[in-house]
Amino acid sequence: MNIEELLAEGRHIEGLDLSGAALTDLLAAEPYVFKDCDLSDADLGEADLAGYVFEGCALVRTDFRGADLEGARFNGGGGATTRFGGAELTDAEFTSVDLSGAQFGNALLTDARFTGCRMIGAALGGSRGTSFSVSHSNLTLADLSGCSFRKQELDGIRFDEANLAACDFTGAVFTDCRLIRARLVGTKFARADLRGADIGEPDDGQLRAFAGAVISPAQAAAVLAARGLTVL
Repeated sequence: MNIEELLAEGRHIEGLDLSGAALTDLLAAEPYVFKDCDLSDADLGEADLAGYVFEGCALVRTDFRGADLEGARFNGGGGATTRFGGAELTDAEFTSVDLSGAQFGNALLTDARFTGCRMIGAALGGSRGTSFSVSHSNLTLADLSGCSFRKQELDGIRFDEANLAACDFTGAVFTDCRLIRARLVGTKFARADLRGADIGEPDDGQLRAFAGAVISPAQAAAVLAARGLTVL
């Protein structure tokens, strides 16, 4: 049975090896559920995938560029360098997905949600939409340049060594977060609450970026201690 026949049998597809398959023209607009499938290197570019569910699927280098993924749900699975460039991801949900090195350039991320995801080195700079949210995720080395987290509650996020240039954290509240050696050129922290963030030993440039933010006495003492001053 070929791939087209397998996909025509039903909307719940489980355990198939679809790696490298050209799927765009084989899928119906009515949502499918893909469970534990291997979609590595598969081509779903420009496909209508609104409302689709991808549960525990391998997504290594999977091509979703230009696809309509509005309201899609990704649960578990994932893999390196998944491509979402230019995709419509409004209201999409990513839960416990490995998105290391994923590429989101020019994707529309309005109201998208990332929870418990591994996003090391992910590229979200240049994405569209200003209200996507992230929680309990690892964004070490990620490119988030120009993204807005204005007035968001940021919980359990690692921004270590991430590119946060021109990001807007105005009024954001950080809880159990890390910002060690993050790039903060042109980053806005006005009225941000950084008391729940590990800011490490920021250099003078990072301190200037933190202007207008709230930090704790312990954080202030650590900053001064790194400069040879003792707070009594």
